[in-house]
Amino acid sequence: MWTMEIWHNPSCSKCATARATLDEARVPYRLRAYLTEPPSAGELTEVLRRLGARAWDICRTGEPAAAALGMADWPRDDDTEPRWIAAMVAHPELIQRPILLLDDGSALVGRTSEALDEAVRRADR
Repeated sequence: MWTMEIWHNPSCSKCATARATLDEARVPYRLRAYLTEPPSAGELTEVLRRLGARAWDICRTGEPAAAALGMADWPRDDDTEPRWIAAMVAHPELIQRPILLLDDGSALVGRTSEALDEAVRRADR
């Protein structure tokens, strides 16, 4: 039984740190290689809700795909959020990583030690 799902990229150092932190704390998790198993628009919308974030908050706008799409110039408002989500679904490398989906219904972007500590704390509840 796992207590969270990690959207990860196997070649990402931040993802490796997240896995190591959870392994050390003996927190069970399921890995989702989101580059080969990309989320649907509905799944990504739900993750954004769980994160309390907007699409552009978790978009890796420095990626070549973002530059090719001209995302730096895209508006950041309610009307264009579906466009951001569609771009991230079509180009999952644009999704920030790792994303930790906890079984309590919350989610965290696990890029900092503080976020990982919080994930471990929540998993121990």
